[in-house]
Amino acid sequence: MTINQEEALYEFLENVTEPFTLEDVTAFIKMIEPKQGSRLSMEIASLIDSRNMAFHLDSRRWVSRRGCFEGAPFVINPTKLELLNGILIPGHRCIPFANPQRLPHEYVFYWRGNPIPMTTTEGPPEEFYPYYYLFGEEYAPQYVARDNPENEEAFNSDPYEDPPEVSIKTLDMRNIYRESAFVPGDRFVARTRDWKEGTFDLERVGKDEWPQVELYAWLEAAEGGFEDAFSLLGPGSSTEEQVAYAYWYGGKRMREVPAYSLESFLFEKTDRIETTAYGIETRFWFAGKEIPDSRIIEGNLLPPDRTLVEDILFRRQVPISEYVIQSYVRDALFHGEEDIPRILERIVPPSIHLEEREWKILADYIGDSLEEFRPNYTPFADQLMGPVRQRVGELHTAVIDLIARLNKGGIDASWLPKHTYIVLSQIQGHAVGVLEDLDSDEAPPEADLEAMDNSLDSMIETYEDIKELIEDALNTFRRSNLSVVKPLSRDGKSNPWRMVQISIGGTGVWRRAAVPESYRLQDLHRVVQGALNWNSASIYRFGIEKPNNGLPGSGTLDNKLRIGELCGEGISELIYEYGTKWTVKVIMLPRYDGEEDETVRCVAGAGAPPPEFIDGPLRFRKSLSALERGNESEKQVALHELGQNFNPDYFDIEGCNRNLNSGILKSRAFDR
Repeated sequence: MTINQEEALYEFLENVTEPFTLEDVTAFIKMIEPKQGSRLSMEIASLIDSRNMAFHLDSRRWVSRRGCFEGAPFVINPTKLELLNGILIPGHRCIPFANPQRLPHEYVFYWRGNPIPMTTTEGPPEEFYPYYYLFGEEYAPQYVARDNPENEEAFNSDPYEDPPEVSIKTLDMRNIYRESAFVPGDRFVARTRDWKEGTFDLERVGKDEWPQVELYAWLEAAEGGFEDAFSLLGPGSSTEEQVAYAYWYGGKRMREVPAYSLESFLFEKTDRIETTAYGIETRFWFAGKEIPDSRIIEGNLLPPDRTLVEDILFRRQVPISEYVIQSYVRDALFHGEEDIPRILERIVPPSIHLEEREWKILADYIGDSLEEFRPNYTPFADQLMGPVRQRVGELHTAVIDLIARLNKGGIDASWLPKHTYIVLSQIQGHAVGVLEDLDSDEAPPEADLEAMDNSLDSMIETYEDIKELIEDALNTFRRSNLSVVKPLSRDGKSNPWRMVQISIGGTGVWRRAAVPESYRLQDLHRVVQGALNWNSASIYRFGIEKPNNGLPGSGTLDNKLRIGELCGEGISELIYEYGTKWTVKVIMLPRYDGEEDETVRCVAGAGAPPPEFIDGPLRFRKSLSALERGNESEKQVALHELGQNFNPDYFDIEGCNRNLNSGILKSRAFDR
């Protein structure tokens, strides 16, 4: 598909409200651009499905986001802050009932047929972040910054510190709260007038008007919708996509009232869905479960109808568009370095092998691009974009090279930091977006360039952090293979041990430890407790995940079973349920022959473990958020729960090993 055809597809989806067929959308695109290839219909269907741009009604028909959500009701619960200040903050409350291309401060709300006036509200940014968390906690500062130019300037002035105060646009609700006798516990039902433009009607509903049995029916539909979305689509490309598909799979009941607000459902009502880390982003997921890692660079920005050049790169794990290649060419012109092999080496590092035919096709494309750009290119006109383009190009090359070297190194991904490939893929995707934006003769506004440069600082810092963790993991892997991890003896006197990875679901906390295969599960329980500095204050059980169409479940295992017996049955992952709130995943890593004086020990890890008495991962993350962004009172409450000297990034490997080598864990394997 051409750019014009893609734009026509987006225009069609933004405007269609009735179910449509492939013939409908193809006819519209042909009307916009009569010239088309023979594969246009197939390319349209592939693009819609690969990017989850519309919902399948049946095998022949789709429903657009607009067609699904326009006219549907949803619930907003004003907070105490909003009631006290006579305001309402749209924030994330309209997901997925508004066009995601519209920013929250651009929405228009109506009360009894009249538009509600806007006002401004000032305060520290951390006071407003919770109203944007459903977009992904990591994106909340960006939404606050984009509310107005002054905010953007304040955030750009210091990318490492939030400004002390910002101003956001809010609905002026003083008259509405007073006239409707609104009291805490009451709620608004919002109904989408125009999904594309982001307009809504509001009406008040009293706190006791809806029967609990109806709310429970909505709760069941919502939990089922989210779980179906996770099982069928995985983590998706964004939280907004996850929520949209949850409402679709939740059926008509989820798009009706009585209902809970999405915030109330996710943060208060459900114990089956929670937010969890997904690389450097967040997603919703099964409570207590981890999102699996992947060794594949996603390349979500690439269309399914790739050009020959794009397809060559995609098959070599460099998922970029021709616009990115052109951005590298512009960077070469900026520095006066027009050596084609050198440019190609930056796009495809030497760690990736290209066949001679592939090399020639790519080199010819770069040469043609140089010929096209050179006559009109001037470094002076590129002086604002050039330095930013150079930095992001260098970052992108480094990420692609690191992923290629990892894939060639033969290391088991279980030895790497959690979500290594996801983090690298996300950095690569962000870098691609910037490179495509900078494939232009005209520089974007200076404020946009400054924002790009600041986001680049963050990407580079994240890359350096993950690279350091990877190097530590590789060093541990090499040392283990050279010394500790020896092949099992063939003389019958082997002492088999295992590396195990212990990860607390819903958090970024994990440990890697060496244990003997003769350990029983009751002994492994003590290892988990020691590694996480817990005190066995709750009951526990071990189980395994059942392959129930992707849905999580567990079967309880006998605590007398030995690790070696389980591994012999092909079981490589265990679920350790501790109390009613904590779920820990235990992954069996490579087997090796231990020395006679081998001891249980921790070899790697990340993050300070949560105190075991905290009410699960959601409460733990809320405490961490309060510790980082809360006011003084909220920080004190968080420190009371976490401990006065709690540092979420601190991993005490020496303390961990003291725990593991104290008392009954001190010696070699049990044999009972």
